[in-house]
Amino acid sequence: MAPPITLPPFWLDRRAHARVLSSPIAATGSAHMTKRTALITGASAGIGKCFAEFYAAKGYDLILTARRLDKLNEVAAQLSSAHGIKCETISADLADPTAPDAIWAEITARGLQVDVLINNAGYGMNDHFTTYDWAAHRDFIQIMVTAYAHLAHLALPGMIERHYGRIINVASLAGLAPGTLGHTMYGASKAFLIKLSESLSLETQGTGVHVTAVNPGFTRSQFHTTAGVQETVDKMPAWMWMQAPDVVAETYAASEKGRAQIIPGRANRVTAFVLRHLPPGLALSLSRRRSAMQDG
Repeated sequence: MAPPITLPPFWLDRRAHARVLSSPIAATGSAHMTKRTALITGASAGIGKCFAEFYAAKGYDLILTARRLDKLNEVAAQLSSAHGIKCETISADLADPTAPDAIWAEITARGLQVDVLINNAGYGMNDHFTTYDWAAHRDFIQIMVTAYAHLAHLALPGMIERHYGRIINVASLAGLAPGTLGHTMYGASKAFLIKLSESLSLETQGTGVHVTAVNPGFTRSQFHTTAGVQETVDKMPAWMWMQAPDVVAETYAASEKGRAQIIPGRANRVTAFVLRHLPPGLALSLSRRRSAMQDG
C-alpha cells in the first residue's frame, strides 16, 4: 500500500483560506458575528446602483460613494428599508487625486472595514483625442485608472490580513477590442484594468482574496446617455444588449469562484473570442470602418 500523502503546511493553509465562507456573515470570534461590508464607487446610478441593490439583497452592509450625495442618500434609504442593512454614504469626486485617501480616512473614522471593493465609477469621452483639452484627459485617467489602483492598494492589506476580500474592477469588452476612432482613452483605460486585475489575482492567490475584472459589452444603463452616444448605440441589434442586473449576477458568481476575468453574456464571449483570433491588422481595419460608419 502506498504511504499516505502529506500536504506541506503552505498547501494546507491555502486550502483553509479557500474554505472561507462567501456569506456576508463572517465569524470574528467564538461569540461574535459580523456582517461583510462592500464599498461601491459610482453607486448613485447605472451598474453601480445595480451592484448596490444586488449586494444589499445578499445581506451585505454597504458604503456608497459618488459625487451626488443627495442621490446616494436616496439610494441608501431605499436599500436600508428594503433589506434591513446598514448603508453609509460618502460624497467624493475621484477626479481629485486626494479622494481615495479621503474616502479611506472617512471609512476608518466611522469604524468600518471594507471586505468587498467594487471599483465602478466611470464615464466615456466619445470625441477625438485632440477635441478635449489635457485637463479633461487628466481627470479621465485619474478617475478611470489611478483611483481604481489607489483604492485597491488601500483595500488589499486589510483584506490579506483578514484572509478574506473581494475586489471587482468594472472594465469593458472595449479593453479587449482594437483601438477606435474617438473614445480614445476609454479602451486604453479598460485594458489597464484587465491587466491590473489579472496581476493582482495572481499576487493574492491563496490569501482568501479574489480580484476580478468584469468586461461588459453593451449594457442597459445611464452610461451611454451620459456619454452622449445613446442615439448611436440604440441602432445596435437587441441580441447584443444585456441588462445590468444580469451583468452583476454573473460578476458576483465569477468573483466568488476566484476568476481573474469575466465576460458576461454569450454574445459578448463570442465577440471576445473572435477579436482574440483575428489578425491585429485586420481587427484594426474593421474597427476603423465601423468607427467611420458611426461618425458618419
